[in-house]
Amino acid sequence: MEIKSDIEIAQASDMQPIENIAQTLGIEKKDIELYGAYKAKVNYNIFKELNKKKDGKLILVTAITPTPAGEGKTTTTIGLGDSLAKLGNKTMIALREPSLGPVFGVKGGAAGGGYAQVVPMEDINLHFTGDFHAIGAANNLLAAMIDNHIYQGNSLEIDPRNITWKRCMDMNDRQLRSIVDGLDGKANGIPREDGFDITAASEIMAVLCLSRNIEELKENLGKIIVGYTRDNKPVTAMQLNAQGAMAALLKEALKPNLVQTLEHTPTFVHGGPFANIAHGCNSIMATTMALKLADYVVTEAGFGADLGAEKFIDIKCRLAGITPSAVVIVASARALKMHGGASKAELGKENLVALEAGLPNLLKHLENITQKFGLPAVVAINRFPTDTEAELRLIEMKCKEHGANVALSEVWEKGGAGGIALAEEVVRLTQVGNVKFRYLYENELSINEKIEKIVREVYGGDGVDYSSAAQKEIHRLKELGFGNLPVCMAKTQYSFSDDATKLGRPKNFRVTVKNVKVSAGAGFLVVLTGDIMTMPGLPKVPSAEKIDIDSNGKISGLF
Repeated sequence: MEIKSDIEIAQASDMQPIENIAQTLGIEKKDIELYGAYKAKVNYNIFKELNKKKDGKLILVTAITPTPAGEGKTTTTIGLGDSLAKLGNKTMIALREPSLGPVFGVKGGAAGGGYAQVVPMEDINLHFTGDFHAIGAANNLLAAMIDNHIYQGNSLEIDPRNITWKRCMDMNDRQLRSIVDGLDGKANGIPREDGFDITAASEIMAVLCLSRNIEELKENLGKIIVGYTRDNKPVTAMQLNAQGAMAALLKEALKPNLVQTLEHTPTFVHGGPFANIAHGCNSIMATTMALKLADYVVTEAGFGADLGAEKFIDIKCRLAGITPSAVVIVASARALKMHGGASKAELGKENLVALEAGLPNLLKHLENITQKFGLPAVVAINRFPTDTEAELRLIEMKCKEHGANVALSEVWEKGGAGGIALAEEVVRLTQVGNVKFRYLYENELSINEKIEKIVREVYGGDGVDYSSAAQKEIHRLKELGFGNLPVCMAKTQYSFSDDATKLGRPKNFRVTVKNVKVSAGAGFLVVLTGDIMTMPGLPKVPSAEKIDIDSNGKISGLF
């Protein structure tokens, strides 16, 4: 049997006009703005009518620590949404937008896979509705206004050596991490050290995703700290009078994007912060709107539960006032065997020893969700053809010992029909009402205490080591009144520790904090650990080399 690629499956799909999808949600034509036949933005002013409605149930999909073996979190999220709809539930899915950096790098897109995809897949993975471009433009407008202010006399007395705001672009480009600009004479600006972040790591992205309306967006943009004066006082975007123009650039980007799955389940794809260097969740606007429009809303948080789920709960839920009704933790036998020491070449063979050695990774994530955050959870095993019955039984037995049921997910191969057992268990969990939801920490704890709590309780580490620069910055941020903000850990996604080579459930490790910076507009502190980069690089053989387009405009090679 011929196995079709993700893009071939997506291109062969029978999409419905997006007005029809909106209609199933009760959204009138006057409240959508079409981007072609199959994409639309939804006007956020419909909140005025929706506010009377009761919220649906929020299902958070997270995963074990990712490996090259594959876990399938986004695919499971989409498939679960289709499965819940197949059971007769009014369902919506809420996802992040893909970044071009990973699309052309090593990870690929973020539209699902196999028969659990959102479409039009090519558009979603590429320019989509232009949100990333708008975010980049707003970010770089602010950067231009900073340097222009200095060039035009610098009445705010900004210290050019202490500008914290970087330019950004939506691409993996290590060459731009650290640059010197403003060269070649006075007419071309003031020479200074500078750099680029990837757009997904820009504070503008976080601000957009964590703002509930245009007024809040503008207010949060104004709070952004761009640098410091020579006597160490913060300078904000509001002092540069930049917030109005930035908000104008983001007016359309703030509206959630409506698309559909292969099975026509309505889906918001909106916002795209990375979970290893940002907070890793789609927008508050899209999630809260979906909760008013559907009975079940399935959303995901990026990478493993130590990153995306922790930030979803401690940052997004706290700011938005929302609570998940149940959590799905996605794992695969292949990935667990890799956590247990098996090489990628050996993953197709039964290996119960490696599987048992890797299972503590899954069990630690499960423990965090159920015991640290007080949420009911089910483990979804993303089934691969090489999985054996003995391997699947071992996973199920170990999870049940820790109080969680296991459901097989075959949505990649079968679409919504392959996730019925998972959907039924999710519905059961939401009806049991066993939610004792709590944040990991209260904001009143000191910055160091919050970091320590995450490292010790979520990662399982022994403690934290701070660079002198990090300690100095923590002291300054406390003095400036930012000590009560939640923390956003920037850490490798490949390990509970800050060392990507420590797989499974590592013990006896400490996390090194190299710096801390404030994202005052987004409302959190970013804690940079280990060797984390805010501008990724391309791999030796980037995915871009395989992407092509023919004379009819048909794209190939996207995944």
